[in-house]
Amino acid sequence: MENQEQTASAADVLTQAIANKLDYLSTLQAAVQHGDDRKVYELLDQVRYFQEVKKTRATRTVNHLAELVDNIHPQISHYLSDNLIDYLGHIYPFFYYEEYTTGLFHIYFGNWWDRRLFGDLDVINVKFNFDQTEYQKLQDSFALESHNQRLNTAKIEQISANSERLQQLVDDQGKRDTEKATLREQLKENSGRSSMPWDSGKVKDERQNIIDQLTKLADEDEKALDAHKAIKENDDQILVLSKEDTILNYEKQSIRDAFDDFEHFESHNTSLYADYLNSLLGKSEGGVTVDD
Repeated sequence: MENQEQTASAADVLTQAIANKLDYLSTLQAAVQHGDDRKVYELLDQVRYFQEVKKTRATRTVNHLAELVDNIHPQISHYLSDNLIDYLGHIYPFFYYEEYTTGLFHIYFGNWWDRRLFGDLDVINVKFNFDQTEYQKLQDSFALESHNQRLNTAKIEQISANSERLQQLVDDQGKRDTEKATLREQLKENSGRSSMPWDSGKVKDERQNIIDQLTKLADEDEKALDAHKAIKENDDQILVLSKEDTILNYEKQSIRDAFDDFEHFESHNTSLYADYLNSLLGKSEGGVTVDD
């Protein structure tokens, strides 16, 4: 009798567990069918939803039911992306998105030439995953404005100074040729000089000093021969850095137009999940065309 009761109890527990899963899936299915994206997000992460959207202090038990749909996140992300990207298009008009595979989106900053791949959009978690290197460049560029500098100002100045030194080597070729001729005459005199034993050390030092100067001039001649190529490479590098500064200026102006300053931009990024889901309250359907 006792075994039958235990068996019945186990069956009841299992039946309820299965019922909970079926109820979860049917609720999610209904939310999708009715275009209720807010409900979908709630079902995907109830704890976060109640903490950040409902602002409730009550600790909700994690039931792990959301794990039932882990393997179809790409399809869920693809579905949810329409309304999310439509919303983002109004708040972040300078971001463009490319769905490079089902449910996964690249973020591009701007629609101008040489626009940057700026990271990825996490639709499920309503989050920007910015490329840290590119994001740091933008952040540093804002910070440097207070010093009237661009991101690459110091690099460009350093490269320009190097080009000026190389050009000076080329311009000084005639001067070096004259110095070499003078030094060779001195070397010739030094070699033909007969000195007393006690002066031999002095003569040797003079000879070595002349040779050292000639070696230095020869090194400068060699650098001068490669100077034109090096200057061209420097010019190319400066062009790349200048283009990057121009792109960063476009990006900074876009952020100012939408958010006034970088701090407000960062603040919106932090509260994006709650802001978006609150915007969905009372809404049911919507859509947008993703930029290819």
